[in-house]
Amino acid sequence: MRAVLAEDQALLRVGLERILQAGDIDVVASVDNAPELAIALGRDDVDVAVTDVRLPPTFTTEGLAAAISVREQRPGFPVLVLSQYVEPLYARDLLAGGEGAVGYLLKDRVSDVDGFLAAVRQVAGGGTVLDPEVVAGLVTRRERPLDRLTDREREVLTLMAEGRSNAAIAARLFVTEKAIGKHTNSIFTKLDLPPASDDNRRVLAVLAWLNSA
Repeated sequence: MRAVLAEDQALLRVGLERILQAGDIDVVASVDNAPELAIALGRDDVDVAVTDVRLPPTFTTEGLAAAISVREQRPGFPVLVLSQYVEPLYARDLLAGGEGAVGYLLKDRVSDVDGFLAAVRQVAGGGTVLDPEVVAGLVTRRERPLDRLTDREREVLTLMAEGRSNAAIAARLFVTEKAIGKHTNSIFTKLDLPPASDDNRRVLAVLAWLNSA
């Protein structure tokens, strides 16, 4: 079996490579960013892809977007997505085609080496593997999206609703603009706002905040 691996954290990427190789899965391409992943997925000698949801350059949904794109071009192409957090919206996007041969696991499951390798093989064989926490999020999550936000994220969204830019919010909260960028991306994810321009998602996030008032 031949696999493409995409993970931006070097230590985790090397660890995943070794796990896959030890499981008799040949890693024919190991990349740390979305452009290189897109090239690797264009190969015709690949049986399965294992990718992080978030990759450079923006660390939003590049890995997921690449997975969905290759499955649109090659229906049923096996893809196992890894994520740091439970993000039901991303799982729904990945499953939307209904062809099978997909998986969505939290990264901490990789510590169960046998389970991880079994998941890769199951996906490569046309099966579907979903992390139990992701299933719970898809089936039973009934709270309002805003209830998912942390206190700091609520602060950021409130200031966003006042029309402040990321730079202005950072100055107000005495943190870096990069930190605010991470908070806003997390807000968009938790509010189930699909990939779009940040300007559009800011408007939708503010509308969610106003509707909750």
